[in-house]
Amino acid sequence: MAPRTRRAFFSATLFLATCAIAGSLINQKVAAQSASDESTLRDSLHSFTNVYSLVEQNYAEPMTNDKTDKAIYDGAIPGMLHVLDPHSNFYDPKAFAQMREDQHGKYYGVGMTIQPQPTPNGKTKIMVLYPFEGTPSYKAGIRPGDEILTVDGKSTEGMDSTAVATLLKGARGTHVSVTMAREGSSKPLVFDLVRDEIPRPSVDLAFMIRPGVGYIHVSSFIETTSREVGDALEQFGDVHGLVLDLRGNPGGLLNEAVNTSDKFLQKGQIVVSQRGRAFPDQVYRATRGEEGPKFPIVVLVNRNTASAAEIVSGALQDHDRALIVGETTFGKGLVQTVFQITENTGLALTTYHYYTPSGRLIQRNYDHVSLYDYYYVRDDAAKTNNKNLEVKLTDSGRTVYGGGGITPDEKIDNMKSNHFQDSLLIHYAFFNFSRHYLATHTVTKDFVVDDAVMQQFKDFLKTNQIEYTDADIANVNDWVKASIKTELFTSQFGQLEGLKVRAEWDPQVAKAVGFLPEAQTLEDHSKAPQKVNTASR
Repeated sequence: MAPRTRRAFFSATLFLATCAIAGSLINQKVAAQSASDESTLRDSLHSFTNVYSLVEQNYAEPMTNDKTDKAIYDGAIPGMLHVLDPHSNFYDPKAFAQMREDQHGKYYGVGMTIQPQPTPNGKTKIMVLYPFEGTPSYKAGIRPGDEILTVDGKSTEGMDSTAVATLLKGARGTHVSVTMAREGSSKPLVFDLVRDEIPRPSVDLAFMIRPGVGYIHVSSFIETTSREVGDALEQFGDVHGLVLDLRGNPGGLLNEAVNTSDKFLQKGQIVVSQRGRAFPDQVYRATRGEEGPKFPIVVLVNRNTASAAEIVSGALQDHDRALIVGETTFGKGLVQTVFQITENTGLALTTYHYYTPSGRLIQRNYDHVSLYDYYYVRDDAAKTNNKNLEVKLTDSGRTVYGGGGITPDEKIDNMKSNHFQDSLLIHYAFFNFSRHYLATHTVTKDFVVDDAVMQQFKDFLKTNQIEYTDADIANVNDWVKASIKTELFTSQFGQLEGLKVRAEWDPQVAKAVGFLPEAQTLEDHSKAPQKVNTASR
């Protein structure tokens, strides 16, 4: 069999295997398929193989390996799954490896975030956004704003950031030579880096944002999240309030959402239940419960808080353990099970619906909705005015609603940028000014963006032909100052210090802190006994 024919045969077989999982495996777990079901499935698979054979033999251009992969990986399989729901998905080898890396929260490389940036001549250059603290890049002295010229002697010209990142990754203990250009340096800098395990914590920021008030930002739910949250709480010691920031958290592992919720609930309280067709229903409860003195909790969410992050939000809201503030969350109430198809491909198939402790299914409607509209176009007012919404009660009798995400107890509007702010970000104004400023200055922890620094920033904008008026800056003066300080602290002291600056300024975080008295009142008036639920885990 010729190589191309073998590859095409493998791709077709892979598609059929995926179809078999999506259309047959689950039914076999429940009961044997009826004869008519089996006949329908055989007819459907036969139709696909006929279509594939016609395409392979008669398409106007040869079906190369790349075309075959594209037809199967990007066309047939995703098309089939997206007809079912927006979250069932197929992972080709590259995506499958990335998913596993994300879930583990670590990889092997040199430890820096890079990004492409346009140049005046219309090309792109690869810039270091920041090195992760404690990694080979950080220890070697690589700074935000360094431009990567070569990796092991191979020029990065014409490469995208993914290709460069691939060159930087490798086996632990191996060497990689990176040549950098740095503003203020007369010649390129060469770094000999030894690759190491690079942890990517999901708790990317945890500190005392006010006296007695802890702040934890959880970016996703991976294999280490609940341990990271526990470590942060232990580090805080005696706290009188907590802001748990889940904004932009897309979710992740269900068991980590359960284990994280466990740290704030009473032993035995339900965290989430899931119901599906192919597997037994499951109820997850807090197995250890909150240890130590209780304190008020405010959970900050937005429209991009989804899935596992909504499980945590819903559990703490239904048990009156936390005040949920911000925007209505995304509304993903579907659970995917990942089936490994081949050694390096996988199928994430929706196998359950999940329900909050009060019985809410918070999944948004996706019938007759395009993928674009499902992810990017939402009308929160429609939920508020919908009289057909599922109504449930929290432990203390407060009204909560199903469908369309978790509705916050207190609304905090999202910050909207204006044209001037967008222009500064598009031109990487703060990032590039930081490089420019630190080429001739240093900053200390007591640094303040004063009038002199603001004038230098304005001069920098003029030099780089970024248009502005004094009124433009005056209208968002606090934001500009915070953005300048954030980038300078990131470069001078590391990513964590930059994130602290941003969080301390963030108006939404400040409002969340301001709701702690209401969270305390909620805690004081909540009913201690849990509502009866006879389901078992």
